[in-house]
Amino acid sequence: MIWFSILGSAPFALLMPYADLTWTGILAFIIGLILASAFSAILVFAQELIPGKVGTVSGLFFGIAFGIAGIGAAVLGRIADLTGIEFVYHLCSYLPLLGVLTAFLPDLGHRSRPAIV
Repeated sequence: MIWFSILGSAPFALLMPYADLTWTGILAFIIGLILASAFSAILVFAQELIPGKVGTVSGLFFGIAFGIAGIGAAVLGRIADLTGIEFVYHLCSYLPLLGVLTAFLPDLGHRSRPAIV
């Protein structure tokens, strides 16, 4: 599901800079829907990395996500000031491809599960 969320949105994101206003709205909706579809799976994966700390992991997950988004918005705004909004629009269309880095996430299939008592 995580791979579908990442790689499924990439083709639509790559098309977006070349779309007109109507298609931009449609593509933005499709991209958001695909990306959001794996959010719960990603959160559960993060919680399995540190068992017993569900609240801590969830809080960190949301905090880091919103923090990075805020920093990213400021950085992209600065880049837009320097180069123009068209460049940033094209740059952002490649961002879903960074999701390929999830190949480096640990494999949890071989971890021993603690016994439930």
